[in-house]
Amino acid sequence: MNDLEIARSIKMKHIKEICEFLNIKDDDVIYFGKYKAKLPLSLINKEKVDKAKLILVSAITPTPAGEGKTTVSIGLSMALNRIGKKTIVALREPSLGPVFGMKGGATGGGYSQVLPMEDINLHFNGDFSAVEKAHNLLAAMIDNNIQNKKNNIGIDPRTVTFKRVMDMNDRSLRNIIVGLGGTSNGIPRETGFDITAASEVMAILCLSENLKHLKEKLSNIFIGYTYDKKPVFARDIKASGAMTVLLKDAIMPNLVQTTEHTHALIHGGPFANIAHGCNSIIATKMAMSLADYVVTEAGFAFELGAEKFLDIKCRYAGIFPDAAVLVATVRALKYHGGMSIKDITKPSVEYLLKGIENLEKHLENIMQFGIKPVVAINKFSTDTKEEIDAIKNRCKELNVDVFECDVWGSGGAGAIDLAKKVVDIAEKNKKEPKFIYDLDWSVEKKIETIAKKMYGAVHIDYTSKARKDLEKIYKLGFDKLAVCIAKTQKSLSDNPELLGRPKDFVVTVRQIEIASGAGFIIPITGEIMRMPGLPEYPAAENIDIDENGNVVGLF
Repeated sequence: MNDLEIARSIKMKHIKEICEFLNIKDDDVIYFGKYKAKLPLSLINKEKVDKAKLILVSAITPTPAGEGKTTVSIGLSMALNRIGKKTIVALREPSLGPVFGMKGGATGGGYSQVLPMEDINLHFNGDFSAVEKAHNLLAAMIDNNIQNKKNNIGIDPRTVTFKRVMDMNDRSLRNIIVGLGGTSNGIPRETGFDITAASEVMAILCLSENLKHLKEKLSNIFIGYTYDKKPVFARDIKASGAMTVLLKDAIMPNLVQTTEHTHALIHGGPFANIAHGCNSIIATKMAMSLADYVVTEAGFAFELGAEKFLDIKCRYAGIFPDAAVLVATVRALKYHGGMSIKDITKPSVEYLLKGIENLEKHLENIMQFGIKPVVAINKFSTDTKEEIDAIKNRCKELNVDVFECDVWGSGGAGAIDLAKKVVDIAEKNKKEPKFIYDLDWSVEKKIETIAKKMYGAVHIDYTSKARKDLEKIYKLGFDKLAVCIAKTQKSLSDNPELLGRPKDFVVTVRQIEIASGAGFIIPITGEIMRMPGLPEYPAAENIDIDENGNVVGLF
């Protein structure tokens, strides 16, 4: 069976049963039908958060299809429950961009999924829509302030950097001109759209602690300048209150279940290549308040999502993982060894050994944070024993524990050994947070440290535009913010063509955007796009619905 057929074969428990197991009172639950609910922030308990064990799941540099990091996260959480550890998995919400684009859904796979998979992949409980509306409300209020003669603060439209967003891959909207059609339709200016997952409002939602904090961070969104060179923020046009109202329900995490009825909190969905790639602080802390173990993932490979998870999310939230699982696949290692993407299902220990240096670099990256890694080999049916043994032997030489996992085919039973090792590491961990840069460092030093330590770069090059952006950042006093580098997920470098473990490369920073509300700046490297486009054959072509209302073609 495919993922959708497997998901439909599972008899789900009513969400009330899921809540009862967690001792959540009925009055504290906002139900969305039989199988979904939202939970109030009052369930967060700092004392319990401090005692809970947090497990971070990341991956090596992926192939275009992904390596099953979410699937392993779900399978590991179910395995931990199987060995008697009360566990919740905390994940990001899927974006419709990938769902209708290349990767498809983001709810796991096989017998390690979160359910109901159709609902979670399509709109879910309205969080993405709320983020989109709140973001675009600010965009509309900016243009309205520019348009009006009486109620305006003199915003210079040439300096406005805040774009609009939508949750869809649509390259045609990257660069547009608004305000055409005469004086009653606004002031013409250049702008564009980003995808909702790249919205600063999405980042703010995921980095907020409560409603008050959310409103404060929204008010700090940088918009541009007035004609007399004064900086303008969302608070200056009185937008943050209404934006917060639109997000009053979206700030609450969503409770669902896995294929084995393990509890799952799914909340927020920033991409890791163009944002910080983690689910919300609120959802993670709530999970840590309700369970002894929490499994969470960071988007794409370790040098992207996991670095941002640690240096941004954990730093701001005051949490830190007790163990890290690095997901690897035979096919990805062969791909990084130079094997053609169309041939990666064919056996080849030779190509695999050439590509294993990518795995080695990510293990080094994990250890730079003082975290003990475990490698999970996400098993595919085309893997051979010789290929699996080659990975195990190399990990043994590196003194790193490694486990073969079949969570797609066996659910939690396919990760029991991995779960036992994770518990062993987590129980011995002394929780000593370590970051690779200090916020007090200069912007250039922070960028250089990430690029050299995480990516392996030898030098950073700044375009003239990026240099001007640096000047603006220092002048505004934003140089002490965290750094969230936008970079391709296809390579350790900023060039998607450089596979394996590139060396002696230069990272080029094209521009630096300010996300002062979220609390970071965004150096944009290479040809990264904050509004992706659909592939030549988008997944949307295969998605349909039958006469009984059943979705088909969603994977």
